[in-house]
Amino acid sequence: MANIALLIAGGSGNRMHQDIPKQFLTVNECPVIIYTLEAFERHSEIDAIAVVCIEGWELVLWAYAKQFNITKLKYVVSGGENGQASIRNGVYELEKIFDKDDIVLIHDAIRPMVSAEIISDCIRVVTRYGNAITVIPCAEAMMQTKDGVVSAGSYPRDNLKRTQTPQGFRIGKICDLHRRALKAGITNSVASCTLMIEMGEQVYFSAGSEKNIKLTTIDDIDIFKALLMAKRSAWLKD
Repeated sequence: MANIALLIAGGSGNRMHQDIPKQFLTVNECPVIIYTLEAFERHSEIDAIAVVCIEGWELVLWAYAKQFNITKLKYVVSGGENGQASIRNGVYELEKIFDKDDIVLIHDAIRPMVSAEIISDCIRVVTRYGNAITVIPCAEAMMQTKDGVVSAGSYPRDNLKRTQTPQGFRIGKICDLHRRALKAGITNSVASCTLMIEMGEQVYFSAGSEKNIKLTTIDDIDIFKALLMAKRSAWLKD
């Protein structure tokens, strides 16, 4: 049984307002995508890594992987017109190589702080239930609104989870899901977990972390830099 990490790096990062895709921005002399690759490179249960890469950056990715000794990177696939298409391109390519019961962990390349514990728990839940969506509790009060200006109601936060990645599946199952979605005319679902729900499937939760941030804005880069520098105080309990 193989466990493959599929990093999604097909986006251009328009919300970051930078001249290069955000997954290739350098933080402390290291590209963001390398931090993410290193997390899976170091994990003993990950057998191979594939990346869905934005067009024109494939050679840059291979060069960085060589420079930073990312030996598990085996496959680079072209991105699609949106996130769903990029993931579909990636899992279809893996289907040609791996067994249908092998596990794929689909992960945002711009979540560089993913921990070994998060990866391990995702694999554990997929092994038991067939899929795993990394989530964290919703700590804030949740207000309902129709116009984005005013609210007259709230929603129980205990009934909500905030999703992250990785999101894990059996390769055969996720490929079948994408084929069914195309037949149903669903082509721009927000994430693999939402695609599962739209196709009438249940999803199971694995444990995420507040530190597992997604780098979407410049503020997120600042938070990422702070997390890289931070060390937990010795008196704090896990």
